[in-house]
Amino acid sequence: MPEIVRLARCKICVYPGDHLPPHFHVRGPGVRVSIDIVTHKVLRGTGDKAAIGEAVAWASIPEHRHRLLSEWRRLNERD
Repeated sequence: MPEIVRLARCKICVYPGDHLPPHFHVRGPGVRVSIDIVTHKVLRGTGDKAAIGEAVAWASIPEHRHRLLSEWRRLNERD
């Protein structure tokens, strides 16, 4: 599982061969969600609001959003 970053409350991952829209996974104690990279809306799952908030805050930083999108494209774009 390609881990992008480990934060205080969770870790953020991007999986290969995943479905649209581009998204990242937040995993940790009490949290398993998928979040849209562009809109930051939770697509699936539930979990600790503090961990989700920490992940969204991290992903909101432009350089981090770019990193997530680049990694998602590298792992998931098909010809």
